[in-house]
Amino acid sequence: MIEEDSPTAERIVTADAPEAERRFEANLRPRMLADFVGQSTLKENLHVFLDAAKRRKEPLEHVLFYGNPGLGKTTLAHVLANEMGAQIRVTSGPALERVGDLAAILSNLGQGDILFIDEIHRMNRTIEEVLYPAMEDFALDIIVGKGPTARTLRLNLERFTIIGATTRLSLLSSPLRDRFGMVQQIDFYSDEEIGQILGRNAQQLLIDLDDEAKGEIARRARRTPRIANRLLRRVRDFAEVKADGNLTLPVTRQALSMMHIDEAGLDAADRSVLAVIIEKFQGGPVGLNTISAATAQELETIEEVIEPFLLQLGFLQRTPRGRLATPKAYQHLGL
Repeated sequence: MIEEDSPTAERIVTADAPEAERRFEANLRPRMLADFVGQSTLKENLHVFLDAAKRRKEPLEHVLFYGNPGLGKTTLAHVLANEMGAQIRVTSGPALERVGDLAAILSNLGQGDILFIDEIHRMNRTIEEVLYPAMEDFALDIIVGKGPTARTLRLNLERFTIIGATTRLSLLSSPLRDRFGMVQQIDFYSDEEIGQILGRNAQQLLIDLDDEAKGEIARRARRTPRIANRLLRRVRDFAEVKADGNLTLPVTRQALSMMHIDEAGLDAADRSVLAVIIEKFQGGPVGLNTISAATAQELETIEEVIEPFLLQLGFLQRTPRGRLATPKAYQHLGL
């Protein structure tokens, strides 16, 4: 059996980020669309979208971005605000608990301002229904009083833009999704694009990063900028402590090896799932519940976090009878 550190330990290669890391990322964000690396088709569409709004001297239509965590949805929202010269307010779906919370935010938005709602799929359905007239008619319908004396008060709003972000487009209700004028997917990045992002951020962080080291980090970053930035910071720390700050290819490989991140970007949890399927169940097929029990990982973690990347790499197959390890997985693990 392949020996690894506990797969339940904190994962370096997860695309989710705590608040402190998000604040750090904010300092590295590009401000304008021309500085944003990758997503060429999306950028072309946004250029047209922005130019049309500026020529008409109107606010942007409502925009919805969807895609995996860490790909730049929040960054693009701030880029659009900068391009339009607009103020941006940031909130999240779970934070909007009461109608009064939403009314207070919307009533304070000025002409052309942007409200960015992260994790919009987790918004309360009651809040969502209040949002419909606000998005369509720029008005809030508030019920005052109770029972027979209740009446509806309409509060007119300035013309504003809502930018929503979600990792689970299917969980958004059709009425809400239809009210966005532009719905765009943010795809994974190529290794070359991740390398460009690393080079730009290394300059901002005053890190002397050579091309070989940059390419090594990019190959192991799972095609996700957030993971690439996290690896860059961890490798920098390792180089400062162990190599007098010299961030070379051998130092980078040594640092990534200590973090148990292999050449394909797999960590201990990923390899544990593959090893269990191959060594305990002869390569499968095997059900998710069985894999979960054998690896001590939650079923949701395997299905939503670990499995998608293994499927992307072609290391895993989904079949009606369960999960099946591919010849590429055997080769990668040296089995």
